Amino acid sequence: MKSPVEEVVRKALALDEQDRAEVAARLLDSLESVEADEEDAWAVEIERRATELESGAVQGVSWEEFQGRLLHSRRGR
Repeated sequence: MKSPVEEVVRKALALDEQDRAEVAARLLDSLESVEADEEDAWAVEIERRATELESGAVQGVSWEEFQGRLLHSRRGR
């Protein structure tokens, strides 16, 4: 006997791509635990960082540079 999860996954995978995306979105929404206050706080933080970048107060780095710094810092541990 298949578990209920296996049965649901089997049926979901038989759907077309658009319907699978809809199922995935609904499942993710059901797990959403971020409160509105947290979302607002992230929006404020994003705006602050964008303003710093636009004003030149801080400078961005490339993904490659970031990876290099991260690897270097991990080696120092």
